[in-house]
Amino acid sequence: MHTYLFIDGLDVVARSGSRMAGLDPRRLLRPGGPLYPTDMPRTVDVAAQEQPEPGPGRLTIRVRLRGEMVIWSDLMYPGLEGRVVEEVRFRLEQYLGEVERAYAALKDQLVIPPSEPG
Repeated sequence: MHTYLFIDGLDVVARSGSRMAGLDPRRLLRPGGPLYPTDMPRTVDVAAQEQPEPGPGRLTIRVRLRGEMVIWSDLMYPGLEGRVVEEVRFRLEQYLGEVERAYAALKDQLVIPPSEPG
């Protein structure tokens, strides 16, 4: 299972490195997890090399909270017009809503059926 990160309709992981795959969403999206912003900036691994074999390559972003804005920096992917995108900003309320929505959808998919008696 992989996390897909879209900004303005573009898959950041796919555009950053064709051999990368987003890390497990249970790791990235959990409440208080690495994608939750804090006043202290932190570097977050969001993807790793997968093809042809898992490898040491990593895609990282820097996540920080500044007022009511969440800032992702240290990006390097081609944007809509072909220009390199190095930083994006999200409104805090919308950002947290999307992370929480994605985590809730993930939890719904991971419902474990009750075990058989016996």
